[in-house]
Amino acid sequence: MQGESYGRVAQALRDGDLDAAGLDQEHRLLLEFVETITRHAYRVTDEQVQALRDSGWNDSQIAEAVYVTALFNMFVRLADAFGIEPPAMYESGGIPTAARPE
Repeated sequence: MQGESYGRVAQALRDGDLDAAGLDQEHRLLLEFVETITRHAYRVTDEQVQALRDSGWNDSQIAEAVYVTALFNMFVRLADAFGIEPPAMYESGGIPTAARPE
């Protein structure tokens, strides 16, 4: 998602605006699933997982999404606990809207 051709999509994702990102249904469902894991993992439902399967994701891909999401969240929490901030060159506008605490 680097480069100008993905600039609009990348910005929409940083803003947490899945509508503006123009994602197809299967990728939107996956990102909604990832959001559920990130914000309220205990709210993941069998129906949500089945919707992913029905849209074309297989169990290995769904499991990988869970693992990657869990690891990323662990890294973020470690960075938060130690007060580690990304260099401004990566996020010149500060913390992306989608990553800000509620």
